[in-house]
Amino acid sequence: MMLTLRDCIDFSDLREEEILAIAECEHIPLLVALEEGESMVHTPRGRKRIAVMIKSQAKICELTGNTVHARHLHRVHDAFIGRFNKSVTHH
Repeated sequence: MMLTLRDCIDFSDLREEEILAIAECEHIPLLVALEEGESMVHTPRGRKRIAVMIKSQAKICELTGNTVHARHLHRVHDAFIGRFNKSVTHH
């Protein structure tokens, strides 16, 4: 049996939107973002880094006029913070 990308996402501790945001911010393929994100999400420092990445990407979208995507990324950020609020501070 072979694992699909969906299987890998489902087994991770990240949501698909968070993985997509990491891939977008880092300019890396989705599977690489999944691997990096999965390793980061297990430490407070890593979770903070993910939160900063998502928020930074939202700000870039705002600056370039992509307000719809910026709002989406802000929602992804807020949901991430909500799930990991004990180890991530707001920026």
